[in-house]
Amino acid sequence: MNRSEDRFLTTHTGSLIRPEKLVEVSQPGGDPGGSDDYEHALAAAVADVVARQRNVGLDVVNDGEFGKSSWSAYVLDRISGFEVRRDQLKPLDWLGRDRVRFRGFFTNNAEIPGALTGGASEVCVGPIKYTGHDLVGRDLANLAEATAADPGREVFFTSVAPASTAYQGVNEYYGSDEEYIYAIAEALREEYLAIHEAGFILQVDDAVLANMYDHIVSTAGEENYRRWAQLRVDALNHALAGIPEERVRYHVCFGSWHVPHVADAPLQALVPFIVQVNARAYSIEAANPRHEWEWEVWEQTTLPDGKILIPGVITHHTTTVEHPRLVAQRLDRFARIVGREYVIGGADCGFAQAAAIKRTHPEVMWAKFESLVAGAHIASERFWG
Repeated sequence: MNRSEDRFLTTHTGSLIRPEKLVEVSQPGGDPGGSDDYEHALAAAVADVVARQRNVGLDVVNDGEFGKSSWSAYVLDRISGFEVRRDQLKPLDWLGRDRVRFRGFFTNNAEIPGALTGGASEVCVGPIKYTGHDLVGRDLANLAEATAADPGREVFFTSVAPASTAYQGVNEYYGSDEEYIYAIAEALREEYLAIHEAGFILQVDDAVLANMYDHIVSTAGEENYRRWAQLRVDALNHALAGIPEERVRYHVCFGSWHVPHVADAPLQALVPFIVQVNARAYSIEAANPRHEWEWEVWEQTTLPDGKILIPGVITHHTTTVEHPRLVAQRLDRFARIVGREYVIGGADCGFAQAAAIKRTHPEVMWAKFESLVAGAHIASERFWG
């Protein structure tokens, strides 16, 4: 994994806004996927989005997650053992106490319609095994073809973490939580290995590690959260065994939905778990108004030797395009704390939480990436001359 050796490198967190043509052929009422029309549209969209990332100046690129239905739920199409029960509602615990604090806001909320009533349960009813070899193989092949003409550029590919798999999950099959989580990890390991063996950097996405903090702490206490999180970090490291840490980056965010975020976990409570993950780089939200101040946490926390921070210096939370000088200031803060070579400019989270859910307009997304690159150039001039 490249470091910022002579300038600040730039990247993002993975999920980009899908082109309308691809959404049309992959949604209910259109083509559900698998047909020639869908496969051709997907391959063309991946080639285009890789080219656009390259043209805008991003250093580390991906496929936009175009082959996935969402950042996390996609995996339920790639593992066995689960059934979705839409008539068995489960509280959205990952929203924490914000559901109570902002009940009026969440009433009939179009973005999170089940905030007050609950969402469909994802019930484990049998052995969990990985079944998505053809799907991940297709996505890796599309990305390999799209990046073949630019072999010197680093490329990453995302996959969900055990903690964030079936986050509406109910275990009715395994005898213990540990057995259940490790079964998920064993299944995900096959996807992780496929990504690594394809030659891409593996990015593991783990929003739920943060999202469950408020609910568990408020109902069962801090120690129960620590046990809950430790089990899932240990399972993730089990799934990563044999993959060199320099080929792994770990993304933690606080959910990309547009909600008040008062229930978000404090970063200082998450850092002890984040730095345990066998990854070279840690991608963390740092540009939105709830979390931008948390650069201070790194003044009090020692980043392990050789590790890289990918702080969000642009955010999906607003349609305002960040000024490049603001981006440069944000990079400056982190570089002065952990060292310039250990900072890569990133985005807070994905700009499309799911295939049909975009967090802003695509024109705004690309303008934000332009600001990210321009801001990194300004900061690089300050640090390298």
